Parts: sequence; structure tokens; C-alpha cells
Amino acid sequence: MGRERLFVHWHPDSQLARAVWVFCRVRLRRSPKAQPTGGGHERRKMPTSPEPKKPKKTHSANPKANEAEEAKRMNLLTSMRYLVALSEHRHFSRAAKACHITQPALSNALKALEEEFGVAIVKRGRAYEGLTPEGESVLAAAQRMLHERDLLGQELHADATRPRGPLRMGAVPTAVPVLARFAALLQERHPGIEPSVLSMSSSQLERGLQDLSLDLALGYTERIDSANGKAGRASAPRLHIMPQYEEHYFFLRRSAKPAKTGLRMGPPMPWKQAADLPLALLTPEMHNRSIVDAAFAAVGKPVQPALQTNSMLTLALAVVAGQLCSILPGALVGVVRGYGELEALPLVAPRVLTPIGFMTQGGVRSSRALDAALALARDKTWLKHVAAHSGQLSV
Repeated sequence: MGRERLFVHWHPDSQLARAVWVFCRVRLRRSPKAQPTGGGHERRKMPTSPEPKKPKKTHSANPKANEAEEAKRMNLLTSMRYLVALSEHRHFSRAAKACHITQPALSNALKALEEEFGVAIVKRGRAYEGLTPEGESVLAAAQRMLHERDLLGQELHADATRPRGPLRMGAVPTAVPVLARFAALLQERHPGIEPSVLSMSSSQLERGLQDLSLDLALGYTERIDSANGKAGRASAPRLHIMPQYEEHYFFLRRSAKPAKTGLRMGPPMPWKQAADLPLALLTPEMHNRSIVDAAFAAVGKPVQPALQTNSMLTLALAVVAGQLCSILPGALVGVVRGYGELEALPLVAPRVLTPIGFMTQGGVRSSRALDAALALARDKTWLKHVAAHSGQLSV
């Protein structure tokens, strides 16, 4: 009766009311069971969503402690890379900037590296003071590890016929034009190779080859022959040499009669005569300057230059713009061949010839990119090309 009374009270159409009643019963059966309440009535308890769990704190409130913990979990190769960067830049902030990290992160990574090996690696003070003897050993191992890592990356993404990857090359300032031509030809033959050309002093080239920051160097091989002889069986790695050309020297001055076809080649000039003219020369620490000074000393005419610079471009421009003369090797005279207002005279009595060659470090595996570069350095077409733009400047 109660059920019928509900239908009649809710709607006069009992069939519609019965359909609604069935629908309500189905919904009630699908809902969770109601919990009994006081008074004999049942009240359904609406489901509630569970409270979100609070994430566990994994970091300390101290930022420095967090950075220290993160440094401990760093990849060993990454920490080694930071150490190599510090050795190259010799400054904490500059090394951190080069690695795209903060200085505290760099310091923490190095401390974690010291904890890993149980030795002090960096001499600490108010500024960078160098590496400890143990740190030098760790640095040498880091350089080898990073070198092998780069080789593996190239081997995995290239084959013998299509070398790929970066190739860092350096040259003494007098040989930079030759290395620039070499790099352009290498990249043309092997588009996958990414060459870098750096102008460096002879000592920087030798240090770069030894610490593996350079793959290939072009410079004065007589220095390397001497160093290899002194090294003997010492721990310092020997450097392999691949001769390229002999450096000839020219007296460069403004021509009294500018030529329309470019640089005028004049008659030979004795070194003794060149010593009496105002000269722009390289600074004393450059190896080329020591060669020039030795030639003037051999004829009993030491010189005091009117202008000194460590830039080969400055030497050439000083001659173009003023009344100064200069002593330039054939490779750089070849660069200014288009200047009709200049005249180059081969220097003789004595005739000075300095061997220039490519150098690599011995005892380490070479990359496929380096193998391709060395193959080009032995190519007869390249050797003929370099002879035409250096040395005696043959056409």
C-alpha cells in the first residue's frame, strides 16, 4: 500500500511511477550498502575521494647540502670533464661557465671526485692554485677516459668510409693559413668532419697534444725532434711527425711601383741589408722571432724592431699602412699576394729553411676523423697545393 500510495501521490500515471521505482531500486543495488543509523532508518554514506598523499621530502632544507648530495650521484665521466675544464681554464668561475654549471656545483663535483679516490686533487686557496701531484695523475686518467669516450662515439655513429665528428687542430701563427686551407679541403672531402682551427704558440701545441685537447698540430718539427730526443724513455709521450713543407723567409715592403697583377716578387736580399731597415717583428716569446733573431745574429747584425706584435695580421697591415718593413714566411706572403702595392724579396746569405709538419701524439688510438686528416696530409695533390702557397711560393 505504501508503495502504491507513493506512486499515486507522485504521479497519477501508475505505469510511469512503477518504471521510476524500478530504476531507483537498480541504482540503490549498485550503490554501496548504507550504514544503519539511529531511529531505524538507513542513510547512505556518500563516497569521498581519498586525501592526496604528501610527497616525501628528498632534499634537505640546506641548498649546499642538496648540491653536495647531487654531486655524489654525478656521473664519473662528467666529474672528469669538469676537472679537465678546470685544468684548461685555470679558474673556477671560467671553468664552471664553460661547463654550463654554477661554481658551487663544480666545486662539489670535484670534492666528490676527491672522496671517490681518497686523495686531494685541487690545491685550494682563495683562487685556483693548481693540482696536487695526485691530481695530475687523476687529470691524465680523465683526459684518456674522455678521449676514449669520444672515439667510441665516433665509431658508433660513423664508418671507415664516412668519418664523422669534431677534429681540433692547432697551428703556429705562421702556419695558420696553411692549416685553414687544409681544414677547408678536409671538410669538403668529408662533410661529416667538424674541424676547428686554432692559432697557438709552439709550447701550447705541444701541451695540447700531450693532454689530448688537440688532435692534430702544425708547427716547427725541429722543436719536437729535440723534445723527443731529450724525452728518451721518459713518461712524457712521444709525438709523431709528418713533414709538410719548408718555411722560406721574405723581406716584405711597400713597392715603389705598384703592380696591377698583385704582389711583386723582387730580387734576393741579404739578411745583413735587411737589418738596416725599420722592421715590424713578432714578440720575443714567439718561435718565429727566435729564428729571425738567430739569422740576424749569424751575420753580426742583431736588430731592435720598430714595432713588435704577436699577430701576423698586424705585421702585414703595418707594412701596407706605413713605412715599416717586415720578415714574413712564405705561407703568409702567399696570403697577401693580391696586394699590388707590396713587394716580397727572398732573404739569402744565409738561406734559412725551417721544416714545418703535422704532429700527433703517439701511444693513443686515433679517431676516424684524424685518420682521414692524416690520409689527406699524405695526399700528393695536397702536398703540391701546399707547396704552391708556402715555401718558395711556386706557381
